[in-house]
Amino acid sequence: MSTDTPKTPKNEEARERLIDLAAEFYDQFAQGEVPAMRIPTRTKSNIEYDEEQGVWVYGDRHSTRSANSVGGAQKLLKAVYVIDFLSNQLQEGRSSTLRELYYLSESWDFDAAQFSDQDESNQLVEDLEIVSDVTREDFNMRPEESGATLMGPLFLREQTRRGEREIHCQEDVGEGGYQIPNNPDTIEFLDHDADFVLCVETGGMRDRLVENGFDTDYNVIIVHLKGQPARATRRITKRLRDELDLPVVVFTDGDPWSYRIYGSVAYGSIKSAHLSERLATPEAQFVGIQPSDIVRYELPTDPLSDSDVNALQSELEDPRFQSEYWTEQIELQLDIGKKAEQQALASRGLDFVTDTYLPERLSEMDVV
Repeated sequence: MSTDTPKTPKNEEARERLIDLAAEFYDQFAQGEVPAMRIPTRTKSNIEYDEEQGVWVYGDRHSTRSANSVGGAQKLLKAVYVIDFLSNQLQEGRSSTLRELYYLSESWDFDAAQFSDQDESNQLVEDLEIVSDVTREDFNMRPEESGATLMGPLFLREQTRRGEREIHCQEDVGEGGYQIPNNPDTIEFLDHDADFVLCVETGGMRDRLVENGFDTDYNVIIVHLKGQPARATRRITKRLRDELDLPVVVFTDGDPWSYRIYGSVAYGSIKSAHLSERLATPEAQFVGIQPSDIVRYELPTDPLSDSDVNALQSELEDPRFQSEYWTEQIELQLDIGKKAEQQALASRGLDFVTDTYLPERLSEMDVV
């Protein structure tokens, strides 16, 4: 484990809620009841698309983790051990990774409390998020992978373990940009000259845009998604939209898996449905690569695989893609049987994406 940011009011609240949860188990014992923990059923069949909010949410079905069986008792035992660990971590102002939690369980004094694999420990942390209504970021839990960045005319203040620092995300950073912290809620936006936010799937395209000065020429904050975006990336994107009132557009490859990357930014993901209100940005628009771009610009392509076709057909039934635009684009892609990467635009020159493609598309969308 390593020292993280100083303790915050949210950390204190997180610790109190964890202790309250443990106290509930104790009270159940004291009243002669079988200890239990009730959580939403975390299956695809219990995920609903909230039309009003435009995000994925859990439905009404719940399951109960009860000590009335050996398996249920073991799950509650593990929950108590994790609550104890997280409570101490927050008290000490420390942080740890999800991977470290899994390995730390091997040192716990009761074998039945140890995790069989990391998926089990990850799921338990998510369960605690749901029942406590506190995010793992406020538990000071970090994913193993990080490093998503943003670049653009944004001035901010961040809290670090060394104190506060103020950063301009163009003038005070290198070509790699500003690295988004695990918990973006430790950031305070001070000022900006941005007109919109552009979320970019691939590192190669992000580097092309920065090298060509697109962030400067169009006053845009470029957020590198790094493929399927991490929670921190989605959280800061939502904050930029909600707090600074900036339009958000998403620029990905032209394949069904990349459309789902857009979907996770705009509508949330099934895995994090309990956090959709914090992570999803329903106002986000898709800028490309569109199947119609493949035809219009005669881009270099790869053929659709069987799994690509199945994914596209599934998206035709997906509530996130139930619009005339998406139906037209997906049916066109199935018809031409091709997919293309963002970098395929380079076939028309290294400046084509910044001089022609994005300006034209963004103008059509009334973003610029």
